[in-house]
Formats: sequence, C-alpha cells, structure tokens
Amino acid sequence: MTINSWPSTERPREKLLAQGATTLSNAELLAIFLRTGCRGKTAVDLARDLIKHFGSLRALFNCSPDEFCQFRGLGKVKYIQLQAIAEIGSRYLSEKLKKDMTISNHHDTERFLIAKLRHLQHEVFACLFLDTKNQLLNYEEITQGTYNEARVYPREIVKRALWHNAAAIILAHNHPSGICEASHDDKVLTQKIKQALALVDVDVYDHLIIGDGQVCSFAQRGWL
Repeated sequence: MTINSWPSTERPREKLLAQGATTLSNAELLAIFLRTGCRGKTAVDLARDLIKHFGSLRALFNCSPDEFCQFRGLGKVKYIQLQAIAEIGSRYLSEKLKKDMTISNHHDTERFLIAKLRHLQHEVFACLFLDTKNQLLNYEEITQGTYNEARVYPREIVKRALWHNAAAIILAHNHPSGICEASHDDKVLTQKIKQALALVDVDVYDHLIIGDGQVCSFAQRGWL
C-alpha cells in the first residue's frame, strides 16, 4: 500500500498542513524529506528503517556518505540534501540570539546553545558575554578538546570577559556522549571560574551542559 492510498489524516504532508509540524513523528518528518520509498517500502517505512539503524536523528545526520548510501533508494544527492537541511536548522536556531539582543528568555538561550554545540563530536567550552543590560556582546568558543574533555583555564575566561567589557557571562559546554549530567570536575571548575570572575565584578548567570537534545542548567539545579 502506497502513502497516497492512506487516509488523508495519516499522510505526513497533509497531516503537517492540517495539524502542524510538531504533531509529526521523526519518521514522518524524515519521510517528507525522502519523498519516495523503494520497492516494497513507503517513504515512512524507509524513514523508520533509517532511524532504527542509526538509533537517532542525531546519529543519522552525523553519519558518513557511505553509511547513508548503503540503503537502497538513497544516494549522495539525498545525503547532500540531508546535510543542507541540518545546517539550515542549525543556522535558524542560531539566529535566535544575535549581538545586542537582550538575554531574557532561558528557552531561546538553550536552543541557541543546542544549535551551536549539540552536533559536535568533541568537547567545546563556550561563553555568552553580556553587558549591564543583559544584551549579548558576543558568543565565543574558548577552547576545544577531545571526545570527553576540554581543558579550561579560569584566567582565560577572565581575560575574554575583560576584553569584551562584560558585566556577566553564561558558561556552556557540550557532552558528545549525549549524557546531560554534570561531573564533579564540572562543578569544581564552575566554582573556580565564578570566584575568578567575582574579583573583576563579572557575574556568572548559569553554566549549561548540552547533551543529546537535553540541557543541564547549574542555575536551575541550585549549583551557583
């Protein structure tokens, strides 16, 4: 049975138009991108197979061309299109926060940092530098590390905060493993950075750890 023979309320495209994109499953959204299936499988069937094989959308977007093209009906053109869609999504989320924009929405800040850091395969420690009115002065990646570690020195963050003439900062780093929990070292480092910045009258509003679509907020956990 082809998708066109399905009831209109169950077809991904019609469902999106009638109920909105948020009502669609990952497989249904991916099926709209794929457009067609292959012999014996609808686009939704193929989408489900892809997600099952790779384990998540994140892993699918990060796969190599050879891994993607091993599926019947898929080729390098589709792979290129998939990467383009992923980058468009990332840039769209990144546009939520721009220079001189006031940081007043915790949700937008999280989405911005997810777009910047979630897809990376190595740890990155970054900062959002804010002025006295909580306007964004700059987003800056302070250091890059390995799969499970990024060496951070409080003095470097103090130097960058003074260079930007920041009144406050939001710390952030990603966990490529996808596990969104703070380690003992994360907590110790945060306190060292906070103490160092206090000496130059710069506040630390939060430290956000970016996992696989999840965020751990030090401020919300009461760790600051």
